[in-house]
Parts: sequence; C-alpha cells; structure tokens
Amino acid sequence: MKWKPWLSGSAAALLVLTILAGCGTKPTEPSQGAGGASGGGNAAAPASTLAEIKKRGKLVAGVKFDTKLFGLKDPASGKVEGFDIDMAKAIAKKALGDETKVELKEVTSKTRIPMLQNGEIDIIIATMTINEERKQQVDFTDVYFKAGQSLLVKKGSPIQSIADLKKGMKVLAVKGSTSAVNVRAKAPEVTVLEFENYQDAFSALKAGQGDTLTTDNAILYGMVKQDPNYQVVGGTFTDEPYGMAIRKGDKEFVDFVNGALADMKKSGEYDKLYETWIGEKPAP
Repeated sequence: MKWKPWLSGSAAALLVLTILAGCGTKPTEPSQGAGGASGGGNAAAPASTLAEIKKRGKLVAGVKFDTKLFGLKDPASGKVEGFDIDMAKAIAKKALGDETKVELKEVTSKTRIPMLQNGEIDIIIATMTINEERKQQVDFTDVYFKAGQSLLVKKGSPIQSIADLKKGMKVLAVKGSTSAVNVRAKAPEVTVLEFENYQDAFSALKAGQGDTLTTDNAILYGMVKQDPNYQVVGGTFTDEPYGMAIRKGDKEFVDFVNGALADMKKSGEYDKLYETWIGEKPAP
C-alpha cells in the first residue's frame, strides 16, 4: 500500500495502529523452565536440583579429599573413600537407582559454599557443622553425624585439655572452619595458624610448627590412624552436628535427602556404614 501524500502525521499514525491491531498477532507464549513447566514473569523458574540430577544422570557431590574416615583420596589409585563418600553413593542410589552414578568433587572448608552457590556441585557432604551463620547461605539437611571439637597432640605433650592452652602456644586449624573460631573464643591468648586443608595442618604439626591441632574429634581420630605417635586429648569442648548442605530455598531436595537418610537409618544401612568407618555404633 502506498501512503497518500495528503495524510497528516497524526492520521498516518492512527492508520498504522489500526493495521497492526487487525493483523491477529498471537500473544507471547509463556517461557518454559528446564523442567518443561510454564513460568510466570519475564524468566522461567530454574529446575530443582533433583530434576537436574535426574536429567544429567548423576549426582555431583562436594566432598573432602584430605580427611581420613570421611573423605580421603588415595594418591596411588585416585580412589576417594570414607563415610561421607558412602553417604553420597547412598543418595545417588536413592535418586538414580545406582550408587555409581555420582561424581565426587573436592571441596575445602573455604571453597564448599561458593562451589554450591555457583552450581558446581549439587550437595555438600564434607564434615560441615550446622550453625546459624551458614544457615543464612545454605539449607541443611537433618544431622547425619554428631561430632565435637577436640585437640590432637604428640604423645607426651603437656597439653591434655583446652585449659592447658597458654599464651605463646600455637594452635593449628583449617581456614573457613568453625574450629578456628571456637578455639580463639576458648583460648584467646594463643596464636592460631590456619591452613588450606587438614593434611597440610597435620603435616605442619608433625614438622613442629604448632603445639596442637584442633578440629572435630572424628577427623582427629582419622589422623591418629595415619600416625599413632599422636593422640586425641581433652574430650570435646563443643558440639559439632554435621549436616549436608543444599542450595538455599530448594526444599524439595532437602526433603528428598532427609527421606533417604531416614530410610538408611530404618534399614540399618546407616549403622553399618558408621561402624565400618568410625569403628563403633552410633550413639542412640
């Protein structure tokens, strides 16, 4: 159609609007999320973690590679083993019907929350204590292991409890752990040296760089198994309930993992794994 030169600007604009209105343009279709459900607003809601796991065909778990009894990598075979590893396998089996459908990614106390938040992992199963500060960043499952903070010393050390820590002593801990915070509160006069991981801290203790190493007793018992010249002393001076961490707001996956944990306890599988790795039955 040719424009008539006699049409005014306002009349031409009105004519364009009339033509567009009569073209029968379809309304914009609602966007589809990764799970195929329609979403409201300008963007689709992201698929749940559980849906992503099933779509991908594997669970990606953030675990420790340096913590004997819970998650320790054999440098020769490359195999990672421990209580946390077996918990990850059990969740993979519940989600996908096969415990081998799990990818284990190394995390440290410092890196685990950022890796969860940016989507590198689906879940943290890494000797992680539930506390209020962390609850602001992640959601936790029910407690799956009860630990308590203690001290590791060389046999014959004068340090036998938290009360023996004095000014001038050096206490070794891991970056990003609650242990470093706790020992500073309990023994404010000591110097706390923080390392990237537990094996680095233990190596430093054996090299004489500190007087004691502090973390959860369950982790320290693993170090004693590595080197019986060391011992855990003083009982526990904190409660350290371990939880598995999931991205904030994903209640569906939290409920799923809690269900898997409850099933393990009911069937006796949990007790069997606990005894295999810790050497005793869990407290009732």
